[in-house]
Amino acid sequence: MNNIFVYCELEDGAIANVSFELLTKGRQLADELGCQLEAIVIGSNLDGIENQIYPYGADVVHVADDSRLAPYTTLPHTSIINFVFEKEKPQIALMGATPIGRDLGPRVSSALYSGLTADCTSLEIGSHEDKKAGKTYEKLLYQIRPAFGGNIIATIINPECRPQMATVREGVMKSEIRSKTYKGERKNIDVAKAVKPEDFVIEIIERHIEQKKVNLNAAPVIVAGGYGMGSKENFKALHELAEVLGGEVAASRAAVDAGFAEHDRQVGQTGVTVRPKLYIACGISGQIQHRAGMEDSAQIIAINNDANAPINSIADYVINGEVMDVIPKMIKYYKANSK
Repeated sequence: MNNIFVYCELEDGAIANVSFELLTKGRQLADELGCQLEAIVIGSNLDGIENQIYPYGADVVHVADDSRLAPYTTLPHTSIINFVFEKEKPQIALMGATPIGRDLGPRVSSALYSGLTADCTSLEIGSHEDKKAGKTYEKLLYQIRPAFGGNIIATIINPECRPQMATVREGVMKSEIRSKTYKGERKNIDVAKAVKPEDFVIEIIERHIEQKKVNLNAAPVIVAGGYGMGSKENFKALHELAEVLGGEVAASRAAVDAGFAEHDRQVGQTGVTVRPKLYIACGISGQIQHRAGMEDSAQIIAINNDANAPINSIADYVINGEVMDVIPKMIKYYKANSK
């Protein structure tokens, strides 16, 4: 009772990366609150699925295994989670801010009258003093997310209703194995009791899964451009540099808004959060909204003509100069010395 639950999403029979990130964070929060971490996974042919989850510190894994539950459809998954939550009464419930999580989370929170904070970038435990009511609430979940287009950071709390629910974007949290030998308990969910016949009104006849055109989270090297690149044409130089380095091209919000790059390439609070081995920031001033999406990169190189640019304060190396002078030289040097 009153434990932390993580909904573990499936991708082709395997646990999604965002769920491992949430399990890691959930374990940290559970340790802080002195409670257990529990996971729930729903699908078909799930023999041994719990063994993917235990190493991240899950004490209990609730499994709903039924041929009708894959691929994902909204109603049966909602009914199963509501069935488990009404019985177990978690204090915190986390889901990925994925297409599935964004569909599932609001339905569950609405059914449980619990509220939901979407697209969180950070989760913390804290307290809140309600002076009007004369109450102090301890051990609340601080649900932190960008607001007003990323111009401010909002901290949202839910003092009264449970569970405290949040969806979290992929990549904003680290996934770390607690112990490869960590073992919890598997509990099988009675699907027949959890779902209703009318939950299966939708039949999946055919599925078409379109692969991501850009996968910044998997790129070991990212070459990112900002508004200081000057034009979409100049972004071609970034693509060439990324190609020779075996990396991918990203962009700041200002560059995306200016039409220099697609939104899929946006890094920052309102884009993707990345942690590559090398992040090369080209013509990026480095406002807090952008830094929040890349400051955990293993190594950062900043290239710009402003010696006082905020990005320089977190960079391991700073190249002060015009980006369109520096980048061609980098490409030429790397090609000459990588044969």
